[in-house]
Amino acid sequence: MQETLSKFWRAVIEFDMLQANDKILVGLSGGKDSSFLLQCFSLAKKILPFKIEVAAFTIDPCFTEDFPMRKLEKFCESLQIDFFHEQVNIKSVIAEKKYKSPCFTCAYFRRAGTNRVAKEKGFNKVALGHHHDDAVETFTMNILTSGQVKTFLPVTYLSKMDLQVLRPLVYYREQEIVEFNRKYAIEAIKSPCPYNGCTKREEVKSLLQYLNTNIDPQAYEHLAAAMRLAPQQDLWPEKINRDVLAKKHRDFWYQKSVSEQ
Repeated sequence: MQETLSKFWRAVIEFDMLQANDKILVGLSGGKDSSFLLQCFSLAKKILPFKIEVAAFTIDPCFTEDFPMRKLEKFCESLQIDFFHEQVNIKSVIAEKKYKSPCFTCAYFRRAGTNRVAKEKGFNKVALGHHHDDAVETFTMNILTSGQVKTFLPVTYLSKMDLQVLRPLVYYREQEIVEFNRKYAIEAIKSPCPYNGCTKREEVKSLLQYLNTNIDPQAYEHLAAAMRLAPQQDLWPEKINRDVLAKKHRDFWYQKSVSEQ
């Protein structure tokens, strides 16, 4: 158990994730990451120095007609964790093509649904199964696709909903989770997403593997280090707007007329 939870405790303690009497709703998709996260909470509850309440919540996105909800329910029963679920027809929303991309749409509606249920049922925190690889991939995607040096945070406070979002797996590598699931005989359900394996994230995952293999064997570690705030970051200043830039131009050239007087 110590080996399994070591990185869980590191994240929980470093980022002050848990306090006495917290009520935490775990977003359970049924995949390897969220299933492992629920296992971690089940183990952690037994040795925490204070009491917390943990439950799981699953959204059926209606991508298939045979979503294995009963299997997830039995998994939660085996861990003695309360289980909630509901259907959200994300498939039909994606078909309408009103949003940026299928992945953005799915993530948005899953997140919104989980947060809503958390508030309705009196939970003060939501826990998600994002791991270290997810963070580095998100960081890389943001740089390449939007020019933003950012990734998701271990703890995020949603002021409008008065909820904290926790990511206790941020120090686990994806392969570690695969191995721990094998150890605990956790059988993850197959993703029902029709785009599974054909996303930008998968492309970035392949890019990172290429960089590590062909450019620098520590490319992944260097990107991970770059996610941290550091005292000696040599970044350009924040971009100024057109009005401020125009004033700076006027002030700069005005010096000539003043000096000639």
